[in-house]
Amino acid sequence: MRLTTTMRWTALAATVVMAAAACSNDGKSGTSGDGNPAPSATGAAKQGGTFRLGIVEPTAIDPYNTQESEGTLVTHSLFTGLTSVDAKGKLSNALAESRTPNDDCSQWTFKIKSGTTFSNGEVVDAEAFIRGWTRASAKEAASDVAYHMAEIEGFKELQDGTAPTFSGLSASDPNTLVVKLATKDCEFDLRTFHTVFSPVPKAAGAGTNKEYNDQPIGNGPFKLDGPWQHNSKITLVRNDSYGLKKANLDRVEISILNSAGASDLEYQGFQSGQFDWARLPTEQLTAAKAANSPKGQWLEWDANGINYLLPITFSGPLKTKEARQAVSYAIDRDAIGKGVFKGFRSTATAFVPPAFPDAYQKDLCASCVKQDKEKAKQLAAQAGLTPGTKLYFGYNTGGGHDAWVQAVAQQLKDVLGLDVQTEGIPFKELLEKEKSPDASGIFRAAWGADYPTPGNFLAPLLGTDAISADPVTNVASGDNRGRYSNPAFDALLAKATGTKDEAARNKIYQEAEKIAIGDDLALIPLWNRSQQRVANTTKWANLSYDFNEDPTLDSVSLK
Repeated sequence: MRLTTTMRWTALAATVVMAAAACSNDGKSGTSGDGNPAPSATGAAKQGGTFRLGIVEPTAIDPYNTQESEGTLVTHSLFTGLTSVDAKGKLSNALAESRTPNDDCSQWTFKIKSGTTFSNGEVVDAEAFIRGWTRASAKEAASDVAYHMAEIEGFKELQDGTAPTFSGLSASDPNTLVVKLATKDCEFDLRTFHTVFSPVPKAAGAGTNKEYNDQPIGNGPFKLDGPWQHNSKITLVRNDSYGLKKANLDRVEISILNSAGASDLEYQGFQSGQFDWARLPTEQLTAAKAANSPKGQWLEWDANGINYLLPITFSGPLKTKEARQAVSYAIDRDAIGKGVFKGFRSTATAFVPPAFPDAYQKDLCASCVKQDKEKAKQLAAQAGLTPGTKLYFGYNTGGGHDAWVQAVAQQLKDVLGLDVQTEGIPFKELLEKEKSPDASGIFRAAWGADYPTPGNFLAPLLGTDAISADPVTNVASGDNRGRYSNPAFDALLAKATGTKDEAARNKIYQEAEKIAIGDDLALIPLWNRSQQRVANTTKWANLSYDFNEDPTLDSVSLK
């Protein structure tokens, strides 16, 4: 998964929510906000230099459990898989020379580029991929992202510990990987862009190998210069044995910032010359755009993601769809978008975002379009969501979420009379709380696509298979933390992935989204994801953003 830890703004007084917007966001996708192309400053590549940026502490940088934006930035730098996806979502081969499904998409064959190695000299072959995929899916790994492999034959047996290997993976020769699927999937090759599908060397051992967890040996354009210094730094150096186009940078120095003020620290670091790339606190977006856009150092684009509320649907006050709809109708998204976000966020009225135009269904979520206090009260009454009902609202600290969380909580109190109990906790603790069998209420959530298909917004977050609850503890390990389950929805997902024609497949995805979001409101959309960054294009050429919203470290070069 590519859960996002932050929207990158700092706390404002909740009273600002109803204020008029200071400015509107007129940036266009793939532009610098003034109609000009995003400042990638392309030019002849020049080797050398140290690129610097700041992040908050990742959950993991080992591909077996990389799961949020910070970890993804590092892991994608350390590992190269079968496929690559560009900033616009176009899939191409990386280590795969070809990727071929059989007639009914129940089996895929990947021809792998020969002659590449890990940074320790071990060969990258079909067995290396089988090793990595098996390692991530083993029961002892307890990976939160292994479910992306759930379609492969033998996955369930690996997960429950009754088998040590995938029955569906084989190598017909050293450079040919054959993948047999238990579920037909004509988009399976898209999935392989996710870091969990990375190959690993024999030195990796099990997913519980702490030494490797902190200093993974990969096959990507960079390698680690020493182990991950938790809560301090991660340092990458160019991997000169890389089997594809080598990076130009000598080093990437990643500072791990205090999560309590990370957004401010990033931008301050950029302004002082400490960082070459930064995300920004929302209250400074307007001034930052005015200062940096004329210099070609402002990037702004519509991202392939969404910000939403995660309601717990299997127990608690939001168990019924009427209760969830009441909460949704009570929220004034436009007012918060203008007041807190200064016009840099647009209201989301569907779950699959506009970045997927062929599948996007504007206004699918009727309760998202406009606040309707009377409908909210009527639905709350139907659901037994009476004034004084306690509603837990969890969010992660350090991401600047305080202002909008308090704004939403106040609206729920004002409109429905709910006793909203907000709690800000570190992101890792938030994830654990979501997975608990005792989870209740709503949680702050955001999602960025792992790979370019609308199915990546539906299956991981809403599919029954993505709950992956432990049979003994009932703790979830997949991304369906709300534990929504609808057989009709699941059947449509299976039908979609088994459909070769993309246009027909998108229509089926639309039907599925209508059930889960339009009818059941299993997740509550808030705002479409748009991104703003400042980038040091004075010093660096070929600097832009990639599919994962990260700087293009593999191509950036000194001017």
